[in-house]
Amino acid sequence: MITLVTGGTKCGKSGYAEKVLENFRGPKYYIATMNPVGDDADEIIARHRESRRNKNYITLECPRDVDKLDLPIGCGVLLECIGNLCANEMYVGGNIFRPSDKIISNLKSLGETASEFVIVTNEVGCDGNSYSADLMAYVSEIAHINSRIAEFADNVVECVYGIPVALKGRLV
Repeated sequence: MITLVTGGTKCGKSGYAEKVLENFRGPKYYIATMNPVGDDADEIIARHRESRRNKNYITLECPRDVDKLDLPIGCGVLLECIGNLCANEMYVGGNIFRPSDKIISNLKSLGETASEFVIVTNEVGCDGNSYSADLMAYVSEIAHINSRIAEFADNVVECVYGIPVALKGRLV
């Protein structure tokens, strides 16, 4: 079962994603894709670690190349988040790379390994603002990745003001 969880900033995406795996029996892996760069990165990471405490996750820090992870068949996986993974894959060595095919291929592989796979992403590009060419390339790429994940996901859930809304499939 693959569930895509989307929404805006601080809308309850992470909490809902964790709820999906709350009763999962078996090993649960949390794939953390955030590169700890920036003023608030350490605070965000600490908040997410605290929210997972006592929830039996095995945390794997993996800002790029999630296909290199060796996970057991039938495990539970929570990947947080596509926005970070896309940026980390896209801006490598000063070059802009379009990583959507790589990311989608990697996610499909993880989905074949995991019994329950929850993917957290961000709603981007809805504000109607115009940004620099580099940022617009990122917004376009993540939107493309999100729509491709939604195609193969069993469930697509948008968190709105802390309320999960099923866009495809079901809520837990």
